[in-house]
Amino acid sequence: MTEETPEARLATLRASIDNIDAALVHMLAERFRCTQEVGRLKAEHAMPASDPDREARQTARLRSRAEDAHLDPEFAEKWFNFVVAEVIQHHTRLAGAAQADGPGTDTGTA
Repeated sequence: MTEETPEARLATLRASIDNIDAALVHMLAERFRCTQEVGRLKAEHAMPASDPDREARQTARLRSRAEDAHLDPEFAEKWFNFVVAEVIQHHTRLAGAAQADGPGTDTGTA
C-alpha cells in the first residue's frame, strides 16, 4: 500500500473545500430566498426592516452553536452580522418600493 503524496492529499482537501464552498453558496441562496419573503411580508404590513431583539437572540444562539462546533464564536458573529446587514438592506429596499406603490399595492416582487 502506497502512502498518499502531499500534493495528492492537498488536492483531496481542496476538492472537499470546493464542495463545501458550493454547498455554502446554495445554502446562502436559500436563506436569502426566505429572507426576501420575510422582507415582502414586512413591507406589505409596514413592519420595521430590522428586529434587534431577534437579532440578539440569533447572535447568542449562533455563538453557542459555534462553540459547540469548535468554531470561533467571534467569527460566527461577524459572519452573522454581515449577513443580517445585507438582509436589512434588502428589507429596506422592499419597504421603499411598497411605500412608493402605496398600501395594498402588489409590488410585483413576489
